[in-house]
Amino acid sequence: MFDDTRPIFLQLAEQLASDILRGRYAEGEQVPSTNELAAYMRINPATAGKALNLLVDEEILYKKRGIGMFVSDGAKQRITAERQQGLTESYVKPLLAEARVLGLTATDIIRLIEKETEQ
Repeated sequence: MFDDTRPIFLQLAEQLASDILRGRYAEGEQVPSTNELAAYMRINPATAGKALNLLVDEEILYKKRGIGMFVSDGAKQRITAERQQGLTESYVKPLLAEARVLGLTATDIIRLIEKETEQ
């Protein structure tokens, strides 16, 4: 489930964000508690709490004191925008840089992508 390349709390926060994107947790819906996540994932409760607090800091979740954590309004849009930015930085910009070196046009790149999606 978790790998050794990044801290567990970051991986858990990313997994919860993915669950929100996929509709597992809707805006306004309660997410599992720190202790529930820790027990289910077999991790330290402090690690689970750190993941949840990170999502609170990013305004993906909000706390209702004494009740639990809930998905914020607009959380799905914030996650999508952040991931699109990451996709652009990690993949699109390097792709365009390499395409320039190879002398490819935008049309050439689109054709390559379409060819790959057909396979």
